[in-house]
Parts: sequence; structure tokens; C-alpha cells
Amino acid sequence: MTAALTTRAGAVRLPEGTDPSQVTPKDARELTRLFLARLAQLEEGTEEHQYARNTLIEMNLSLVRYAAARFRSRGPQEMEDIVQVGVIGLIKAIDRFEVAREVEFTSFSIPYIVGEIKRFFRDTSWAVHVPRRLQEARAQLAQATEELSSRLGRTPTVAELSQLMCLSEEEVIEARLASNGYTSASLDAAISTGEEGESVLADFIGREDTKLELVEDFHALAPLVAQLDERDRLLLHMRFVEERTQAEIGERLGISQMHVSRLLNRLLARLREGMLPTG
Repeated sequence: MTAALTTRAGAVRLPEGTDPSQVTPKDARELTRLFLARLAQLEEGTEEHQYARNTLIEMNLSLVRYAAARFRSRGPQEMEDIVQVGVIGLIKAIDRFEVAREVEFTSFSIPYIVGEIKRFFRDTSWAVHVPRRLQEARAQLAQATEELSSRLGRTPTVAELSQLMCLSEEEVIEARLASNGYTSASLDAAISTGEEGESVLADFIGREDTKLELVEDFHALAPLVAQLDERDRLLLHMRFVEERTQAEIGERLGISQMHVSRLLNRLLARLREGMLPTG
């Protein structure tokens, strides 16, 4: 067994040159007990405390890999993230472990590691972020729907789900809507259209609104219009809201069509100049 060295000052250390992550699982269990006992005696923030804590983390990385192995179907790239998240669980277990309870560290730490990994999936697997309560309600809804469907032989109603889940009907409906955010589809996803062959999802959703940029223009124009006198605002209203011709405007105001044209040109030039960037 790889022995720990105890100095006169009571420090517990591995032999110089020993890689903590390469310690065998059997030795790691025995050494973990020594380091955990020593860690409980050390003042947090000291160099000795940091050494003991870091050594415990490295010696017990095999526990993280063991716990993460059940999620290996996620793929090699995501597996790296799972191990990193599992290490966070390991660190929490080390910081919260109490030697006085005489509990095996392995039994104590695995739930922390697995719990942290599951929390990672719960928080990151959704295509659209939704509140935690709705994520939990979605899982509860799926179980309740499956149970009632097998029991009733049909799709359960909202009222039936509400009664089984002990939630209001509004909360059941909200959980159903939240379920739509769990997965997403590519806009290029193929959709079968029967005899016409296949189309993509983008063909069935909204298209680019070419007039959307006008919204910004309207916001910039509004304060300029508010500064106009009553006659100029009336002139704009008749021409662009009521869509009257210049001749109709001149007849209503008692002026010639030519005069209306000059007034409109000067007015539009002022507004255009006000909307252009200064300098």
C-alpha cells in the first residue's frame, strides 16, 4: 500500500513524487480516511488544508468516473463535461463529510456526484430554458399521463391529470406548454407532405418581415411629429392617414394644389433631416 507520511507537526502527506490520481482504489479508501480525519483538524485556507483537500479530490477521481460511467451513452464529448460536473459533486462531498458519523466516504460521496450530474442534465437538456418547477412538473406529467393512459385505456383529461398530480388544472396546462421547450427541431428538418414529397420546417413558419425595420423609423419619427404645429400635423394626417390627394387637401384648406405640394415638400424635408444622424 502507498503509505502516507506523518511529520512531527502531524501533517499527513503522500510520499514525494506520488501521483494521487494513480493510487489504487483499495489504497485510496484507506488513505482517504486518514486525509479526511486530518482535514477536519486543519484550519481552512492554510497551505496544509489545501494540500489535503486537493489530494482527496485527486485520489477519488475514480469514484467520479465510476458514477459517470452510467451516462456513457451521452457520447465521448459530453462525457468529459459529465466528469467535470461529477468532480463538483465530489468536492461538495469532501467539504460536507463528517468523520464523527463513521460513514464510509464512498457511500457518502456517490449520491453527491450522481446528484450533481443529474442536476446538470436537468438544467442543460432543455432546448429552451424554463423554470425549475416546470421542469419537475413536466416529468411528473409524463408519469401521470402514462399511468392514467394504461389504467383508462385512453388519453387522460386535464381534470384527471390534475387530480392525480395534486395540481390545479392551470398548472397542468402550463406544464404541457413547458414540455414543448424540451426539444427543438432544425429549420432544415424534412417533413413529409404526402404525394408532394418532402418539405422543410422553414417552409411552414413565418417568413422575414421586410417592413420590420419601419418600426425603428416610426419610433424616431414620433417625437419630430409631436413638435409640429397643428396645421402641419393636420396636413400629414390628411395625406398619409386619410390618404387624400393634394387637390382634396387644397380644397379642404382653401389653398391651391401647388401650395399643398410646396408645404408637403418642405415639411417632409424637415422631418427627413431630423431623422438623419447629426454630423
